Amino acid sequence: MLTKEALYQQFIQQTEGLLQGEQDMIANMANFSALYFETFAPHWAGFYLVKGDELVLGPFQGPVACTRIAFGKGVCGVAWKENTTQIVDNVHAFEGHIACSAHSNSEIVLPFYYQDNIFGVFDVDATEFANYDNVDKTNLEKALNILSKACLQVSD
Repeated sequence: MLTKEALYQQFIQQTEGLLQGEQDMIANMANFSALYFETFAPHWAGFYLVKGDELVLGPFQGPVACTRIAFGKGVCGVAWKENTTQIVDNVHAFEGHIACSAHSNSEIVLPFYYQDNIFGVFDVDATEFANYDNVDKTNLEKALNILSKACLQVSD
């Protein structure tokens, strides 16, 4: 079995290949989510996109999810408000957590940038507690940067 670091190395290489030549933001976010889901088998992985003063569900893999999240609310809203990656070992202990799924126990949420502005967040949930760490943070930030650079247009 591969280490987490080796899986991320594979994931990043596959991300580069998958996105090469495709400029459509939504298509790329959909494939990014699917590739992450296939590689790491989380409970849920996907994007929430900034629309006015809330985050709206974007491309994802996993069970149904919350559709809208207010600025500063839940882990996703805090990541957006603070413009920082949030790693939560136990979502049930996170004040203001929004329980979209009773099966989620830990979470990582990273800001996603497009043309130097926060465009949304990439959210990953696990059924295990304390599933995410700095290895995830560092590698997902790198992969999201690749995604951002690949996207030259936002889908209508």
